[in-house]
Amino acid sequence: MGRRLAGLFHGRPRLQLGALLTAPMAWLAILYLGSLAILLITAFWSVDPLSGSVIKEFSFENFEELVDVPVYREIVWRTVRTAILVTLTDAIIAFPIAFFMAKVASRRGKAILVVAVLMPLWSSYLVKVLAWREMIAEHGIINWALEPLGLHGPGEGLVAVWLVFSYLWLPFMILPIYAGLERIPDSLISASEDLGASPITTFRRVILPLAFPAVVAGSIFTFSLTLGDYIAPALVSNDQFIGTSIRASITNNQPFAAAFALVPIVVVIAYLGVARRLGAFEHV
Repeated sequence: MGRRLAGLFHGRPRLQLGALLTAPMAWLAILYLGSLAILLITAFWSVDPLSGSVIKEFSFENFEELVDVPVYREIVWRTVRTAILVTLTDAIIAFPIAFFMAKVASRRGKAILVVAVLMPLWSSYLVKVLAWREMIAEHGIINWALEPLGLHGPGEGLVAVWLVFSYLWLPFMILPIYAGLERIPDSLISASEDLGASPITTFRRVILPLAFPAVVAGSIFTFSLTLGDYIAPALVSNDQFIGTSIRASITNNQPFAAAFALVPIVVVIAYLGVARRLGAFEHV
């Protein structure tokens, strides 16, 4: 039997690849895509206001509520706005770090910096959020450091959410940009300098266009992770985000929570479409 199977797969790379991917693809289809299908079906159900029981009949009631009620539109906009701000912040911070890693640091320095960027990912997500919660508290280290200057820290709120997310997802922006900058030949930068271009012109007309797909690729991580997170906003802010609203609704109105959960999925799909048009998948 073993020889027959070996003979069947010998010289047939497509059959080998298919056999290798069958089990994980089946697992993905059953658990992930199956869960999304159930989520989509549940979003069209409703809840009886008197008994609280789920009415398994097709209805657009949940989606109408999301569109008509101003508070839900504000929650969606607040979440998307925060995701955009976090993405821009991480891109601005990550680019010079990644450039130094790729084009300035020595081989040993690159290794050290890569480990330094990856090291925060080794610690628990929850521990990092709780640490930030303690730092931004009224008697935390941030207010202690700013007090002699007559300043006050952000406290709990939207600014705290922005700071925490920017810290959490920064490595996910640095690494793709670093990989993209590594692929830019040094000869192109030298040629630009030899032709009399200033450093700013070289950055704007040579480095940035070639590295931009890598920036877009990194933004996919920062944007989507911010959009779907609910733990950090719940711990450092009282403002409602999409994730916290879904978590609050899931106990007493699962169909509405399912409908709300489709919002970030649609937003991410649209963002991926934009990222594809910008070349994030072809060049990184």
